[in-house]
Amino acid sequence: MEEVVVDFEDYFPSMMERYGEEGLLMELYKGFRLLMDGERGLITFESLRNKSVALGLSDLKDEEIVCMLSEGDLDGDGALNHLEFCFLMIRLSPALFLYAP
Repeated sequence: MEEVVVDFEDYFPSMMERYGEEGLLMELYKGFRLLMDGERGLITFESLRNKSVALGLSDLKDEEIVCMLSEGDLDGDGALNHLEFCFLMIRLSPALFLYAP
């Protein structure tokens, strides 16, 4: 299987500086709600596929979406709940750990 590489620019430190801890968590919650399946309350393969097209990311391959989900899926259900999404986003931001207000 071919390794999938996704470029990620880390805006979280500047968001932390601008919004503070609570504000950053609220922004993460908004991002989760934007990507989630409204009926299940989870980010699923289908919701991520549909929302990625709406966000102008229609060139994402199915394998990339599966990889993104599996990267954060801690309970193995194939989807991301709000907590898994927040953990994943923060884990993808190593510079956030260096942030000191």
